[in-house]
Amino acid sequence: MAEDRIEVDTGTEELLCEIRDRVALVTLNRPEARNALSDQLTPALRRMIRQCGEDSRVGALLITGAGTAFCAGGDVKGMGNNSAKAETPIDERIADLRVKQRTLTGALVELRKPTLAALPGPAAGAGLALALACDIRIAAESAVMTTGYARIALTGDYGIAWLLTRLVGTSRARELMFLSERIDARRCETLGLVNRVVADAELRAVAFSLARSLAEGPSQAFAGMKDNLDHALATDLLDSMDQEAAYMVRSAQTTDHKEAVRAFIEKRKPVFVGH
Repeated sequence: MAEDRIEVDTGTEELLCEIRDRVALVTLNRPEARNALSDQLTPALRRMIRQCGEDSRVGALLITGAGTAFCAGGDVKGMGNNSAKAETPIDERIADLRVKQRTLTGALVELRKPTLAALPGPAAGAGLALALACDIRIAAESAVMTTGYARIALTGDYGIAWLLTRLVGTSRARELMFLSERIDARRCETLGLVNRVVADAELRAVAFSLARSLAEGPSQAFAGMKDNLDHALATDLLDSMDQEAAYMVRSAQTTDHKEAVRAFIEKRKPVFVGH
């Protein structure tokens, strides 16, 4: 049987995308720069996040990096040489960054499809925020994470404070931000920054296998789960249970639920259709 594989034009060689078995595999492709964000890569990544959210052919989104890094974040070398940016009024620069953040990591968090990050190596700064904005993170044994901002006297962006605080708690988030230490994959797993650590050679296969299993899953139920989990961060128990009750009863009416029950009785794998 021929593999279901669709190449997607991202508009730049710095970002690659293909849809395979309902998984959108998005690869940051600047290995010579440890996949640091650039003026070509970042807008393309924003477009792909939005496009994958709207594409019915995509059941899950998997983001990774080419070579031996995930994403080194912003281009530090270029930060002191951008005279045009320095001449832009500060209010305009703030407004511009707010839009950029909302349409990158903000859009990734808001995506109602399962999202995964596969880390073959370092994730730093905004690159770390990109990984943390995904639902699930799988790291190679040689991967490391660092906030990095303190090392260049910056405060952090792309949701790093919000994401870290919710994943590791207030005290650990402060430690990670203030010290900007390089945290190895096993400690990242202990802290809750990554879900799984696998051998370097197995990363791609393991991450894609997990993404494919999610892409084949009940997409409407996954969207509802994400709604419930997000809602739980900002409300009390009773309100959270009230929303769960509404979503649970509605999900019980779906074709996918009925198919899952039939498959359970017939001892076979369910085939979900997304409604």
